[in-house]
Amino acid sequence: MQVTMINNKAAKKLHSLIPLADFKAVLGTDDRDDALSRYCLVTATYTIEQYCMRRLLRGRHFERFEVLGDLIFPLREYPVVSINSEQLTMRNEKGEMSNEKIIDPKYYSIVPDCGTNMDIPFFIVLLPEIRRWRRLRYIRVVYTAGYLPGKVPADLASACLELAAWNMGRYRGRRIGMTGAVRGQGKDGEHYEMSMPLQVRQLLETYRRKVI
Repeated sequence: MQVTMINNKAAKKLHSLIPLADFKAVLGTDDRDDALSRYCLVTATYTIEQYCMRRLLRGRHFERFEVLGDLIFPLREYPVVSINSEQLTMRNEKGEMSNEKIIDPKYYSIVPDCGTNMDIPFFIVLLPEIRRWRRLRYIRVVYTAGYLPGKVPADLASACLELAAWNMGRYRGRRIGMTGAVRGQGKDGEHYEMSMPLQVRQLLETYRRKVI
């Protein structure tokens, strides 16, 4: 019983878009492959997050914005689950912590609403009345955003599964970084493979941060 509890606790901490148990069930692996399975899942998840240019697993984030005129501020990570109302604060033009003031929730809104699970950028929208605070210059926000393992959208989970399985096949075949023999210039040779299969990139296109 104690071993089971430890394993369950470790599985919850795994930085993976899909649970270890689901990955093992699909691939038909047993406990002897746990170390490799964990490595492939974590590697796949970090690779996907890097490719999408955003954090996809749920976590706590901090951001600071300079108020220059516009009162609409895009949050970097999404979907937003919640805003810590006690840590949405504003400071004066010098940014002095001693002058930090909590922003009353009636003076701001989150668009779209927190917890909607929509995979689109979220915004903090301050009401014009906020300008009554003299010399407002910065706002600081702490929020929670991202997906829980096992509750990510199906295509995102499929991308993680395919990439992790692809990596596992490379490691098992000891073909790390190579695709195999190819013919060129009258002789056989090796060439480096892509870092991510095309079908995985296609699944991730919806979740990739759009850069203007």
